[in-house]
Amino acid sequence: MVRPIIRIFDKLEDKVRGSLSHYPITYAFIAGVGIVLFWRGVWHTADLFDFMTGPVSLLIAVVILLLTGLFVSFFVGDTIIIAGIKRQKKVAERTEQEIETEKEELDQIRFIMDQMRRDLEEIKKSVVKN
Repeated sequence: MVRPIIRIFDKLEDKVRGSLSHYPITYAFIAGVGIVLFWRGVWHTADLFDFMTGPVSLLIAVVILLLTGLFVSFFVGDTIIIAGIKRQKKVAERTEQEIETEKEELDQIRFIMDQMRRDLEEIKKSVVKN
């Protein structure tokens, strides 16, 4: 019963995300409203419990974020960290030519890996025969 409902929402999400991705400002605005309303609900729910003072809320949040591995990625972003380590430009700053060059390099790597897989299979077959 739950699985079909999840599948329906998954397909609906794919369609909505696909449509909104063509309109990034509208997408950002709708997402922003959704996020603010979500946190407003969390805030008001937390207010129902007397023990949820500021410091307690902060402590619980930090523990949850650290345990789930989201603390750094949420506040800084893993792509920003990786790009900083690799000294890459932001995607918005890259030119179309740079992106195309990177795509060609990835295609070459895939080709070489496929060739290596075939060679490895041939080696395995020859070892099995002997």
